[in-house]
Amino acid sequence: MLVVTAIATVIAAIIQRVTGLAFVLVLIGPIVLAYGPVEGVTIAVSLAVVASLFAVPGAWRDVDWSRTLWLLGAGLAAAPLGALTASALPEPLLLLLIGLIGVIALSAQRLGPIARHVRGRPGAIGAGAVAGFMHASSGLSGPALASFALGDDWPQRRFAASAQIVFLGYGLVSVALRGLPSTPAPDLLILAACTAGGMLLGALAARRVPLVLARRVMLLCAWAGVIVVLGRAIASLLG
Repeated sequence: MLVVTAIATVIAAIIQRVTGLAFVLVLIGPIVLAYGPVEGVTIAVSLAVVASLFAVPGAWRDVDWSRTLWLLGAGLAAAPLGALTASALPEPLLLLLIGLIGVIALSAQRLGPIARHVRGRPGAIGAGAVAGFMHASSGLSGPALASFALGDDWPQRRFAASAQIVFLGYGLVSVALRGLPSTPAPDLLILAACTAGGMLLGALAARRVPLVLARRVMLLCAWAGVIVVLGRAIASLLG
């Protein structure tokens, strides 16, 4: 399972570097199946911090600080509730919650008309609060941010750069709330190295791989993982 998770981590990091989003969305299925819903999300959130640290230097000049700070503030305020929800639910229900959040996240692209109303400072506060809750509970904060970007007509380059700062802030607070992973250090070091390697490979792939193709691969990997997580959750509940 470590080998499978390591491969998924590399793929997730490459897609994150090419598209600016979706690291945890791609990784959530394999890592939750390998390590369980609590430890799996904790590892995923921790690895997302590593990915953001690699992405921030190149994105720094394009960050839109006015929008970023509102998203960060609202998200950090909501993060404790997300962490509390994750710790309070039994494993089958937590698996179901993660799977359902994954489905909502992957379906967010179909909510374009609704997202058009998520704009301005109120939209940033609302989207930030939802994203912060989702990041601390499941690591899946990207779609809420993307919905705000769509509604507020946020240029893709500025949004992708700003999202790295937001992900880093959410990630650090989520790790502080959830605690560090209890998985053996060698496993964590291997996965962190895979994240770093994937980000470096992604920098090369970004020059050659069409964005449309990267997004299709992301959706395929993410849907496969979410469906398996939902299946395991339903089987646990029925069992």
